[in-house]
Amino acid sequence: MNMTHQHAAPSVLTIEPVAFFRSPLTSKFGIPRQSGLVEGLHGVVEFVGEYRQAEALRGLDGYDYVWLIWGFSANVSAQKHPTVRPPLLGGNERMGVWATRSPFRPNNLGLSSVRLLRVDADTMTILVAGADLMDGTPIYDVKPYLPYVDSHADARAGFTEQRTWQTLQVAFSDEAAAALSAADREVLCRVLEQDPRPQYHADDGRCYGMPYGDYNVRFTVCGRLLCVESVEKLS
Repeated sequence: MNMTHQHAAPSVLTIEPVAFFRSPLTSKFGIPRQSGLVEGLHGVVEFVGEYRQAEALRGLDGYDYVWLIWGFSANVSAQKHPTVRPPLLGGNERMGVWATRSPFRPNNLGLSSVRLLRVDADTMTILVAGADLMDGTPIYDVKPYLPYVDSHADARAGFTEQRTWQTLQVAFSDEAAAALSAADREVLCRVLEQDPRPQYHADDGRCYGMPYGDYNVRFTVCGRLLCVESVEKLS
């Protein structure tokens, strides 16, 4: 059953982006499944329009983490359902959408906790690490992370406590390794070890491609080994 409004809302909130996210990951394929999984993955929040006001950043550099409230811009027209199929459950078992962090949500809103690396009031940007956002993602709000209220070490975690994500071993061909800097190889390795493939794909040997910065990365998976076959400069 589609998730549609049954009653007229008393009011409608209209929001617009205050910033856009810049990342070497330019497609949905390969985006980390949660924030914080790839700490070495850096991205930039670029404030836009009337929100490019340096005074709005005053005091932000006193925090180590921030919350980003953002939009699943690539899923706006996708059909929404009350249940979804979390990748952690193999992509076949269904859970209620409110019990998951699925990108297929009624209002297409995402929430991510990211490490704050630098605040630049001159360029109206903030550099962050560990984001699970695609390049060009609209940012609707930035809020400081407060450990004394935002951290709950003893909290239950639903079905995610019963399953653990099985990472892959990543190897580069000599050609692929030579095409990247050591820093880019390390970040790409951390991204790929999370297994970006749709979980219903079980055909070992299939060649996948994903953009990373200025490159097209092609890889295969056999068992738990992912091999980066080639890294080619995008035209």
